[in-house]
Amino acid sequence: MKILLVYPSFLDNRTDEADVSAVPMGLYSIGALLSEHGHRVQLLNMYKPGIPSGDICSFVNDIKPDIVGFSIVHANRWGGIDMAEQVKKIDPTIITVFGGVGATFLWHHLLVHFPQIDYVVVGEGEYPFLNLIEALGSDQKPALSNIKGLAYRNGEAIVQTGTPDLIDDLDELPDPARYFSFQHVAISRGCPQNCTFCGSPAFWGRRVRFHSAGYFVRQLQRLYAKGIRFFFVSDDTFTLKKALVLSVCRSIIKENLPITWAAISRVDLVDAEILYWMRRAGCIQISYGVESGSGEIRKKLNKRISEKRILQAFAQTVRHGIMARAYFIYGSPGETDATIQASLDLIDEIKPLSAVFYMLTLFPGTALYQDYLKRSGQTDDIWLQRTEDIPYFEIDPDLSRSAVMEFGQRLRDAFYERLPEYALAHTLMDDPDFAVGHADFYSRLAMTFTHGDYAAHPQIKKKQELAEQLYRKALLWYPDHRAFLGLGMLYQQQQDSRASLDILSQGLSHFPDSEPLNLCLGTTYLNLGRIDQARACFARFPDSPQAQHF
Repeated sequence: MKILLVYPSFLDNRTDEADVSAVPMGLYSIGALLSEHGHRVQLLNMYKPGIPSGDICSFVNDIKPDIVGFSIVHANRWGGIDMAEQVKKIDPTIITVFGGVGATFLWHHLLVHFPQIDYVVVGEGEYPFLNLIEALGSDQKPALSNIKGLAYRNGEAIVQTGTPDLIDDLDELPDPARYFSFQHVAISRGCPQNCTFCGSPAFWGRRVRFHSAGYFVRQLQRLYAKGIRFFFVSDDTFTLKKALVLSVCRSIIKENLPITWAAISRVDLVDAEILYWMRRAGCIQISYGVESGSGEIRKKLNKRISEKRILQAFAQTVRHGIMARAYFIYGSPGETDATIQASLDLIDEIKPLSAVFYMLTLFPGTALYQDYLKRSGQTDDIWLQRTEDIPYFEIDPDLSRSAVMEFGQRLRDAFYERLPEYALAHTLMDDPDFAVGHADFYSRLAMTFTHGDYAAHPQIKKKQELAEQLYRKALLWYPDHRAFLGLGMLYQQQQDSRASLDILSQGLSHFPDSEPLNLCLGTTYLNLGRIDQARACFARFPDSPQAQHF
């Protein structure tokens, strides 16, 4: 059969599209399993807010799929609903299937209200979807009621066949990297924690299953062979199983796999040994859910971490040359000026080098949402509104929209104003084995202020001066290519051609064949009026724009 798998559009624009742009990993896994069983699969990423639902029509007309599956993470459910309607207008015989965490918790609501949806896959989707497809394509049409993990209409009734059995051995799944290219990877499914704002406990049942280190590293190798050099390791908690993490890291080093990657962890599940091996294996960032500086709010969110562990984790992480990123939530139960100040105080202590601030919202499948339904008498039909989520402040009489908006602004303003201080405040551990890594850490951080995430941020002052100090710190550790290049470009921008010439010449003494350094030096020679020397730099790389236009 011909299968089109779609990640549909969201309603709202994001400040940072990275929050929603990545296709869920499960969709790649489903696509790989279907491909392994002889089905023709195409995957379509249509996440961008504002994409007209009719845009899917051209793909459907070209591909002529038998089945279109939509990956729903709740906030994109209306994109999926609208696109499914368009599919049915083109050809009512095309089967439409919703799956994913958003569909799992709203299967009844979706089937009651939206006739353009034929089936919902509930829970872990690989085998329910495969079994559904093979049942629909069979001459004998085996009973759908025997396939666990499905919801569908049977006349006027809506049938749900029960929860599918979880896959015990994740390694039995075909590697999606055989069929697709992607940057988000995971070695596990599930999380043992029980945070009230998260849908993972209800979706996975607080059970965690793991791929083997061998499976995971082979997947990285396949993706590397396709040209991918940076990975987001998107496990809920990558460091949950220490021995497995160490095995992965040592394998990456043994296989000489020159990748960089970012991971997510908990502050109470990292230590010096894990951080040592993660950094050596290419980890450059770890994100930690701090949520609040108030212990009372963390307790209400069932985030069971202590301030002591928060402080330890952030200090240890940066000492190893890994950027520590903090997630904070605001607008929580009991939020006040005092609790926001507690968060600001904690931020000042941990000095994160990146921070994300989320307003607390309610989603189906979370404990907060279930409590809201129980207290309010509402039903899932509230999602008939064209909205992505419910801000918590809308159901808490002690919070107002204006107050919560102000809380978020205070947190963001304070972080960005103090970030230059944080960037210079950390001390990395004095270990010769980490000299290259520490230089890389400082030069990466410097680049974020001149060319990366922070370059255009209006609240961060004196970015060039800060970047220069960080590049210089990098070179105190090791001759770092990025630091030489960054300083050379900085001095060009400052019209200090002599300083640019000096630092780029130093860089070329270490990296004589570097195209960026040679081309940057050629531009500096031009600025100095030294035409012959500029021409010589550009001539080394005849395909470069500089050589073409000189």
